[in-house]
Amino acid sequence: MSGNGLSYSEQGGEAAPEVAQEAAPSTTPSAPAAFGLFSSDTKKNEDLKQMLESSKDSAKLDAMKRIVGMIAKGKNASELFPAVVKNVASKNIEIKKLVYVYLMRYAEEQQDLALLSISTFQRALKDPNQLIRASALRVLSSIRVPIIVPIMMLAIKEASSDLSPYVRKNAAHAIQKLYSLDPEQKEMLIEVIEKLLKDRSTLVAGSVVMAFEEVCPDRIDLIHKNYRKLCNLLVDVEEWGQVVIIHMLTRYARTQFVSPWKAGEEYSENNFYESDEEQKEKDRKVKATYIMDPDHRLLLRNTKPLLQSRNAAVVMAVAQLYWHLAPKSEAGIVSKSLVRLLRSNREVQYIVLQNIATMSIQRKGMFEPYLKSFYVRSTDPTMIKTLKLEILTNLANEANISTLLREFQTYVKSQDKQFAAATIQAIGRCATNITEVTDTCLNGLVCLLSNRDEIVVAESVVVIKKLLQTQPAHHGEIIKHMAKLLDNITVPVARASILWLIGEYCERVPKIAPDVLRKTAKSFTNEDDLVKLQILNLGAKLYLTNSKQTKLLTQYVLNLGKYDQSYDIRDRTRFIRQLIVPNEKSGALSKYAKKIFLAQKPAPLLESPFKDRDHFQLGTLSHTLNSRATGYLELSDWPEVAPDPSVRNVEVAESPKEWTGILGKTKKEKPAEKFYSESEEEEDESASTSASESESGSESEKEDKEEGSSDESSGSSSSSGESSDSESDNKENTAKKTSRAADESDSEDIKKKAKAISRKRSTSSSSDTESTSSEESSSDSKSESDSKSDSESGKSRKEKEQKTIQDRKAPNKQDVFLLDLDDFCPVPTPVAVPTAAVLSPSLTADLEGLSLLSSSVIDVTTQVSVPTKTHELLHRMSGKGLAAHYHFSRQPGIFGDCMVSVQVTVTNTTDQKIENIHIGEKKLPPGMRMHEFNPIECLEPAGSITVSMGIDFCDSTQTASFQLCTKDDHFSVNIQPPVGELLLPVTMSEKDFKKEQGMLTGMNETSATIAVAPQNSTRLVIIERVVKAANLGIVPSGQDNIHRFAAKTVHSGSLMLVTVELKESSTAQLIINTEKTVIGSVLLRELKPVLSQG
Repeated sequence: MSGNGLSYSEQGGEAAPEVAQEAAPSTTPSAPAAFGLFSSDTKKNEDLKQMLESSKDSAKLDAMKRIVGMIAKGKNASELFPAVVKNVASKNIEIKKLVYVYLMRYAEEQQDLALLSISTFQRALKDPNQLIRASALRVLSSIRVPIIVPIMMLAIKEASSDLSPYVRKNAAHAIQKLYSLDPEQKEMLIEVIEKLLKDRSTLVAGSVVMAFEEVCPDRIDLIHKNYRKLCNLLVDVEEWGQVVIIHMLTRYARTQFVSPWKAGEEYSENNFYESDEEQKEKDRKVKATYIMDPDHRLLLRNTKPLLQSRNAAVVMAVAQLYWHLAPKSEAGIVSKSLVRLLRSNREVQYIVLQNIATMSIQRKGMFEPYLKSFYVRSTDPTMIKTLKLEILTNLANEANISTLLREFQTYVKSQDKQFAAATIQAIGRCATNITEVTDTCLNGLVCLLSNRDEIVVAESVVVIKKLLQTQPAHHGEIIKHMAKLLDNITVPVARASILWLIGEYCERVPKIAPDVLRKTAKSFTNEDDLVKLQILNLGAKLYLTNSKQTKLLTQYVLNLGKYDQSYDIRDRTRFIRQLIVPNEKSGALSKYAKKIFLAQKPAPLLESPFKDRDHFQLGTLSHTLNSRATGYLELSDWPEVAPDPSVRNVEVAESPKEWTGILGKTKKEKPAEKFYSESEEEEDESASTSASESESGSESEKEDKEEGSSDESSGSSSSSGESSDSESDNKENTAKKTSRAADESDSEDIKKKAKAISRKRSTSSSSDTESTSSEESSSDSKSESDSKSDSESGKSRKEKEQKTIQDRKAPNKQDVFLLDLDDFCPVPTPVAVPTAAVLSPSLTADLEGLSLLSSSVIDVTTQVSVPTKTHELLHRMSGKGLAAHYHFSRQPGIFGDCMVSVQVTVTNTTDQKIENIHIGEKKLPPGMRMHEFNPIECLEPAGSITVSMGIDFCDSTQTASFQLCTKDDHFSVNIQPPVGELLLPVTMSEKDFKKEQGMLTGMNETSATIAVAPQNSTRLVIIERVVKAANLGIVPSGQDNIHRFAAKTVHSGSLMLVTVELKESSTAQLIINTEKTVIGSVLLRELKPVLSQG
């Protein structure tokens, strides 16, 4: 698609002049509209219809490119729908892709025609190409007709088990469309959402959480088991997925953890009380000191790096998460990132500034260091200026107020009158909030009354009026000054404010008030309604306080008001006349007229308009609009007591892995290596399970186990919630203890194995069991007390796991397809048993009756060939007599599922002992891990020793750099793996190989044609060379000219399928199918010379 994107406009651009020339004869200069609107378009579309009905694929492809180009420009291409939909069954993959792009746009508008092709869409759901499968699902979900709801439901269920994460992502998108079409499908859709939430693919995570938020946002229980996984995947999810997940996890955390804000505030209150009872209460509260839940800490730690995201929405989402969830002492880290966003375009600035305005009201300290970032620029639009002004006002304090007032003086002179008025209001707020500058601000505002600009003067009057209400006794002079200005001010709001002030404080200006009433009575008929009302009020107040001078004036004004055009004025006039002028009709109220009119008014509060917005979640539409938007989900209050954290533990998911691990041990090595090979095979098979799971799109069981038991991968504490922060020391200690416990209990495990296999369910050792190799046995030189206690804890854990597994029922005898593996959470996935020839007779008898009907067999096998090639790690000259070489032993899973085993041979070429050889500082790329070999205490002169270490290369050929240290020296060394050593061989049938290969076409396939010498084209030579170059398993082939090999990547478990097909004239085609396209292309490059050399 991306390749074709460039040519759409080019193709369309070339065709347009030809069409215009054809249309020219049918148009006339007198009808210019006809040329543009009718003839040209009609001709163009007729031309496109003919091209779409052509028998040539090239013409159809050209037409589709032009049509998609039209859509991209916003032109209507709906009338071409019948012609386009005919090509939906085209064999040409490029045409098919473009047809689906068109159908996705118009299927909703042309539903009847789209329904005619529904069988084609259903067939396309089984297409080998993942893009076609996904597009078919998108078109199907765009046909919004209730009659096809069952078909859509079935398609979504199938797509949710698809091998391609891209198709599963589209299944998640389709869930929302189906739910809006038929809400009654909610329960079935929740099942699919629950299944997709277990998906390990980062591509799927954001989409399925979006579906969760749309369909069942209240089903928090679906998130429990996936909480840690989502936290750990967050960094790798696409940006819009990150936004959705962060908002969902914010809501989740507010229901599952206790508030981190009470710490330190609540418990400091009792410090001054020293009575016995209070002291006891204090001690009790101190014991209850807040400790953050490790899962709460995990969320905060894993979202922090996203503050560096290039996407403003992601940064905003993390900022609101820290605002709503983090302790107040930690929330400050978001301020720098938010200030960074102010360099973005004006739309982003607007939203960010709104959120900063809300934050700055409650926690000024967060943004005070960045005060200058909020200074207004002349190029800012008014909406941005006003928000910056709001934030500056919120941040004002005694320390910075003088700087801000100088800044405000400049703003008042702005040509933007709306902004100047807002600045005057800001000055008024500063005056009320900071008493030290109240007089200064008031004097400044009085000076503004002489400004030439009416709007500035009017706003100043309004603000002064509010300020004077706070302390009127001191400001009689200002009221007199404002009365003098009444002749010159024309803005109604300002005139009304002055009149209100004079009326309210008429007793303080007894000589001026009657004169003001006289002047305004003259101009009463020409005044604005707002001013007229205040003239009536002024007259009423003066009548009550100084009737001698103003009685006639007031009656005159009331008579004018009685016949005014506005009924508001007429009503007010009647009301005032009855209230203040006593007569026989007057009620009891006239006695209290003075109290009513001259009551003490409360001073107005000058508050920020953002004060009440914090009850909406920051970063939401509701917060921006300051009103609840449709679909807004409230943030719940913190619970008083945290719900049970064990609901997020995922150790139950280990059981299927353990059960399948035992089946894998049926494959034996030589009797002489029985103990070693059994543990090795056990690890092989547990890795095999994870491979098959990754192929089915759900590696959740493997990954959940890693999350629950290993702090290295997730950065969180173990699933039992032992510690809040997974510090590196804790990790290393835990790893060592587990290793020792596994060593202690290993012999006991072997005794139990025969009995366990006969029952077809048992426990398998954790991956640490593999540390029983001869090189690692030296690590047991630890204190015996530690070993005993660790061994006991290991045993108790194994017994607990065994009990869990025994509670499960035996697997049902039913067909198990690779696509359906996700559906078998309660039933362990069967693992293939190799041919009976390699099974011992007792195991063959034990395995009788185990049903594996038509199951897909993908089984990790032992290495076919171990490369003898060694690589130099440290030259004896560079190492001051210490030499080191390494080679890849191809022993799977000695140190863990994801580790590549490396054997290092260290030689002492000097005539003196070398002591304490160990690994020092490690400089590893992000994500890469290393399992060190145990320190070599002493190496005799001319002595040599081989040790094993494990490195998780994260499926890349990046160099692992570290220091090889002795007692006195440090030497920097590197290990770089050939791509062939990043694989584990797997065995599978030819049928399964073809099935998997069919799922990995298109972008997942790379191939090359190579020349092969005749003497090298025999089966044995090809197998020998390929297996020597890469750690691949041999797949049986029914054709002599096709050789197949299979493996999976060590880290992620992605399948790697290699096919060598011999052609005529001494050539061969080398094909590699894998989701890991980078590794596939590198492997292709390495295998080409291996097969073509003489």
